[in-house]
Amino acid sequence: MDKTGIIVVSICGALLVWWFVEQNKIQQEVARQQAQFAATNHAAAKAVNPASVTPPAAIVTVPVIFNTNLAEQTIVLSNAKARYTFTSRGGGLKWVELLDYPQTVSARWKSKGGDQTNGVASLNTMASVPALAVLGDPGLVGDGVFAMTKTPDGVRAEKSFPGGLRMVKEFHLGSNYLMQATVRMENTSGQPLALPAREIVVGTATPMDADDNGQAEGAMWSDGASATDQPLAAFAGGGCTRSAPKTEIIGGTGKVAWVAAHNQFFALMAMPKEPAQQMIARPVTLPQFDNVTETNVPLPGGIMAALVYPKGTLTANSTIEQQIVLFAGPKEYRTLADIGAQFQNRADDVMGFGSFYGFCAKPLLLAMNWLHDVTRLGYGLVIVLLTVILRAIFWPLTAASTRSMKRMQALAPEINALKEKYKDDVQKQTQKTWELYKKHKVNPMSGCLPMLVQMPVFFGFFTMIRSAIELRGAHFLWAADLSKPDTVLMIPGLSFIPFISTPDGLPLNVLPLLMVGTMIWQAHLTPPSPGMDPSQQKLMRYMPLLFLAILYNYSSGMALYMMVSTLASVLQTKMTKNQSGPAAPTTNPALTPASKLKK
Repeated sequence: MDKTGIIVVSICGALLVWWFVEQNKIQQEVARQQAQFAATNHAAAKAVNPASVTPPAAIVTVPVIFNTNLAEQTIVLSNAKARYTFTSRGGGLKWVELLDYPQTVSARWKSKGGDQTNGVASLNTMASVPALAVLGDPGLVGDGVFAMTKTPDGVRAEKSFPGGLRMVKEFHLGSNYLMQATVRMENTSGQPLALPAREIVVGTATPMDADDNGQAEGAMWSDGASATDQPLAAFAGGGCTRSAPKTEIIGGTGKVAWVAAHNQFFALMAMPKEPAQQMIARPVTLPQFDNVTETNVPLPGGIMAALVYPKGTLTANSTIEQQIVLFAGPKEYRTLADIGAQFQNRADDVMGFGSFYGFCAKPLLLAMNWLHDVTRLGYGLVIVLLTVILRAIFWPLTAASTRSMKRMQALAPEINALKEKYKDDVQKQTQKTWELYKKHKVNPMSGCLPMLVQMPVFFGFFTMIRSAIELRGAHFLWAADLSKPDTVLMIPGLSFIPFISTPDGLPLNVLPLLMVGTMIWQAHLTPPSPGMDPSQQKLMRYMPLLFLAILYNYSSGMALYMMVSTLASVLQTKMTKNQSGPAAPTTNPALTPASKLKK
């Protein structure tokens, strides 16, 4: 790599460091806003006048607190996949427990007994507003208490308001984590009724456990053609645009096909039969987790998302109805693909595969699951097997690159001689160098080609592992959960080390350390480019330390992939070196010593 390449790599590394620092600032700002929000908004809900808003979107300014002095009625329904708890406070779905997924998997250093689970994963947990609650004008909320009755295949909730308005909700459980819901407004009077603008809550994206920093939480919506995702950090402002913090984000222009509130692995998604006018998302502060005893820890945050409907008029003895399909389950690609027709086949968007590298992430996920189904191996061994297969696919390209670099090394004396001869004429030096490359059929860019080709695969793996729920709780050697760092112990008192420390101290994550060790080993085995000075060579050899800062607290599955990929590269380098490569180009003795170069 020449000096220009070194500069480019250094700039990229500096940008990555800046990005991580900026993300840390955003998280701190989110935590500060949540604490401030919690301190000032524990009063009863208040609403703004919908008539003063154009378009009618910003309806509720703080989370609704229902009348807790009245007894709460709950109805629990279950099927093979989930347990649904409905509440009279808001007349909606209080939370959903997913029976096939543990709530969390503790790191081995946290418990002597190794892997520990704590209940099952749940959605809308700790949220103050149930899914499918109706918010807006106080006349549509009242005390928020509904009469609940159990039906043969679901639940019915109803509430009457002054003036003859009655709200009726019906919920019917289905399969594949689906539920059919109907929200009906009935005018039981003989006079027209003004129906205010309103929101139907989809649900609240909440952290999965106390270790979840909320970075993967988001509110997503689609117009049927494309999807938009707004993470929790988007409400904090800052970043490249230095935007101000936001108390709400409004999306859609009269055609909202579906809305989702999601965290890293689970989602609440609502698709109305008729598109909603808009969607709205707000950051909310949640109660502290039960297992957190420290008083200085910021309260967890979530994102509440809702469908927005405009105001209208209900004629005498008429009704208006919204039919909604609600998905409350895992962001598991095959499950989402099975129900794709109900959500415009947007499984790729929900999984986060709509990015530039999504075209690699999806095939990698499908390949990983296929290998797991065929071999019946654990996901750790499947990642190893998939990595080896990928390296085998790229083997010819990498081998050709290594051979080309060996030929370039053989040309190093002549290249250095040309540099000495034309040191005062850079243009002439470049021309003669390229003529030498052409004469001996050497491509100096061949060393970069394997890296450029494999870069989309790297980012595809990065994207895939971040969203693959299959790795949640998957074991491999000492790693209890391949979707989390493989922390084996925590070193207290070392919380000041940038990028890799945590508030609890310095985690000892073994796989990232092994990964960086193999990368440094590979760098020492890789022949340097001709003309690279020793300081540049040393810089390139220790560039893997940048990966340590980036991936140290990332998924251990990613560190496993990088380590195995690097080991395969080391093996290939050694095998290629041991092979008898092409003969070294014949060097003109008259050109080798700089003192004998002819002008």
